[in-house]
Amino acid sequence: MISLSDPQVARVPVRDCGEPLAEVAALAPVTLDPRERDAAGAYGRARTGVCTRLRTAAAALPEGVGLLVIEGHRSGAEQARRFARYEDRVRAAGPTDPAEVRRRAAAFVSPIEVAPHCAGAALDLTLVDARGVELDMGCPVNGHRTGAERLCPLHAPGLSDTAQRNRTLLARALTDAGFVNYPSEWWHWSYGDRYWALLTGAAAALYGPV
Repeated sequence: MISLSDPQVARVPVRDCGEPLAEVAALAPVTLDPRERDAAGAYGRARTGVCTRLRTAAAALPEGVGLLVIEGHRSGAEQARRFARYEDRVRAAGPTDPAEVRRRAAAFVSPIEVAPHCAGAALDLTLVDARGVELDMGCPVNGHRTGAERLCPLHAPGLSDTAQRNRTLLARALTDAGFVNYPSEWWHWSYGDRYWALLTGAAAALYGPV
């Protein structure tokens, strides 16, 4: 996979189209989960183009299956804090080379200079049933925080048939709507950011930090 710490991601130019942040739950038929709520309520916002595509993805799901958004926009300060904390976790496991520490940390937390969440371009989300109960995805959203790193990649080996089926359902709906996945995190999908531009061959990212 291409890591968010890869220099080619940072080399992608940004030509911000100026779309504002919008309330995700107001523009798309989704449920917003409060577990990552921040004081400003930024977690429940994303660029309007992202919200439009989220609505398309939700409409493509089978009856009785919905989207649960965990987090959208994230401030630069919070992103920097999370990245530094994960670098500390990596160092505690043994690696000391700064480049290696950065590479390993970027598997689960983006370096701030290219962070899709800070651009309002990314969503962490999962599937729920008609009662709002999360479907079996093999491990929870942000499973790296609970020691489930092995099961976090979208195509992780060893998943149950049910988890594989649910991940495929989520991936199909979001990919068809124009999102790209960060392969080490099955729950992380983005549109319009530098990583999206690199993977899709776009000339530039549509969204920069906001």
